[in-house]
Amino acid sequence: MAGFDWLLLTALTWGALALTAWAFVDAATRPANAFVATGKLTKPGWMGIAAVAAFIIWQFGLMSFLGLPAIIAAIVYLVDVRPAVRGLPRGNSW
Repeated sequence: MAGFDWLLLTALTWGALALTAWAFVDAATRPANAFVATGKLTKPGWMGIAAVAAFIIWQFGLMSFLGLPAIIAAIVYLVDVRPAVRGLPRGNSW
């Protein structure tokens, strides 16, 4: 039987993986010119950051030396970049 600590850490790790996957998929579905128009890092840059963050959490865990910066990167995308990019219209406006 697993202890409470193990269950909590496992749930937090899977939640962090889901968060980084959400950031990656969201960045992939947004138009590339929206990132440039809002003055944010480019689309491939954010997709790369989210992919590396997910890889770090998967390989080393959430409580590793790089786990905290990885989850912070995904949170920065979702809290700062996503609302700015989401506010712009997609494709042709006519």
